Parts: sequence; C-alpha cells; structure tokens
Amino acid sequence: MTNSREVARGAYPETRLRRNRRAEWTRRLVAETSLSADDLIWPVFVVDGDGRREPVASMPGVDRLSIDVLIDEVGKAVDLGIPAVAVFPYIDPALKTPDAREAVNPENLVCRAVSQLKAAHPGTGIVCDVALDPFNSDGHDGLVRDGAILNDETLDVLCEQAVVQAAAGCDIIAPSDMMDGRIGAIRYALDGAGHEDVLIMSYAAKYASAFYGPFRDAVGSSGALKGDKKTYQMNPANSDEALREVAMDIDEGADMVMVKPGLPYLDIIRRVKDAFGMPTFAYNVSGEYAMLKAATTQGWLDNDTAVLETLLAFKRAGADGVLTYLATEAATLLKRG
Repeated sequence: MTNSREVARGAYPETRLRRNRRAEWTRRLVAETSLSADDLIWPVFVVDGDGRREPVASMPGVDRLSIDVLIDEVGKAVDLGIPAVAVFPYIDPALKTPDAREAVNPENLVCRAVSQLKAAHPGTGIVCDVALDPFNSDGHDGLVRDGAILNDETLDVLCEQAVVQAAAGCDIIAPSDMMDGRIGAIRYALDGAGHEDVLIMSYAAKYASAFYGPFRDAVGSSGALKGDKKTYQMNPANSDEALREVAMDIDEGADMVMVKPGLPYLDIIRRVKDAFGMPTFAYNVSGEYAMLKAATTQGWLDNDTAVLETLLAFKRAGADGVLTYLATEAATLLKRG
C-alpha cells in the first residue's frame, strides 16, 4: 500500500471527490447552482376570441390561448410561484400591414391581454415583446422598403408600441427587434410618457438562428417572412460582437439584458455575465423546446430529468433567469421536490 505521506497533496487515494456525491443530502449541500420557480418567465401566446385553445403543431404541449383562458392558465402559473409571463400575439392576418400600424393600436390584442392579465393577477410581472414581426405583412421585425430593413424609421414605431404597452400595464418592455439605438429611443419615449418605472429587458445579443421556426408558426409570421433577418440579427459565428451589443444597450438604459437563443449560446451567456455583472437572462427558444419534446415523446430522453437539466444549464452558465416554454412544467417538478 502507498504510504499516505508519499502521496501528493490533493491526489488519489487521499482525495476522493466521490465522497461528496455519496448521499443525496451531501449533493444538495455542495451544489454550486440552484434552480427554482423564481428563475422562470413563461412565454405565452394569445389569440382573439373566447374559450379558445389552439395547439401549436411544432411545439407539442404549447397552445395559443384566448384572453379568458390565458387568465386562468396564468393563475395556475402564479400558484406554482412563477413570477412573470411574456405575452406574444397571434394577429389576424387581415390586420397585418407594411407599416405594422396595429402594433401601436392601444386596443390591440397585446394591450387588451396585458390590461386584463394585470387586473386579474396584479402581483405578476408582465413582459411585452417590442418588435414588428407579428404585425408586419413582411414578417420582419422592422419596416421594409425595397427589401431593406429601415432602422431609424422603425425606431419611431417601436417607441409608440412600447408606450401603448406600458399604458396597458406592461411591467417590462422587451425589445427584440435588434435595430441600432432602439433602447435609448424607447427609454426616452417611456420616460416622456410618464412610464419611468417600466423596465427594459433588452434582447441584447439576439442571433439569426435556425431555432426560431416553431415560434414563427405560433405567432403566424413564418408564412409572411420574406427573405431572412441576417442584416439585423447577429451572426452565430460572433462572440466579441455580442459584448459590443450588450455594452451599447446598457449605456442606452437597459435594466436587464438577454441572450437568444439559449442552449447553443451558453458561452455567450457566461461572457456577458462575467463582463457586465448585469441581470442577465436567456431565452430557451421554441426550437430548443421542440427538439427536447420530440426526443422525449419518442422515448429517447427522460422528460422530467431533461427538463430540469436543461434549465439548470442556463443558471450554471450565469443566467439570472430563463424565458422558457417549460416554465409551468419545470415549476411543477420543482414543487414535487
């Protein structure tokens, strides 16, 4: 047997890392990262009508909900301890126009949903996406002229959109459009309209990703989209550029920043958190959700374990919270213990 005095400090067999893993209580005691319902924001899809629940084919288990049904479902999320929901609309195609005018209608579907949700669940945070793709007949996040996305002209519409959402009761404005300068413009517009306390969660590092497809089905923009979004969303090859985008949004007044998508960009989440120490969020996007559900439905993965492991990965990478379609499912699992 090796004399213990001859073993290098920290080496086997004196050091056995498995000792800390032997019992469930020790694993809990030394866990470096934790996940709770407090970390989750639940993205929901709202549709006009009453008593409506429309399954999204490419997102098993996710439905578009009319406002009355949504209110009930958000109530269940509140009971699970989920602190906030993010509202996305499925707009009647007849209301989609090149100037996205429905986006600034104070009585549009988003504003009505936010107002009624806030009345029913006043203690729950409401996040509103600011971008034109659900309202734009071209399916783009900005205004389009001769195939080009108009940055500065789009800012004016985004500011109006943010103000009407804040007036309806939105707590967090979340610009996802990736137009240059939009955070500063929206902050100025909100403050000028008396909404100084409304937060801005910037989609600061949003990549031109293949993982958004099911979401576009859910909001009805996939068929309308002409071309792609590579001129304004980030190149998946770039990492340093993400830090520049985040730095600019912070300087312009963002209260929180987000990285989107999530799982293929865990390295970006870590770099952003380390560089800025800001409240940093990740979006566990529709394509990531669809892949997990496809695998669990086929029996290739254990659903419950995969759900919690996926979300824990975001926290380990440095995210303070996660927007995820798995929110209510994960919160239920966490409540069971």
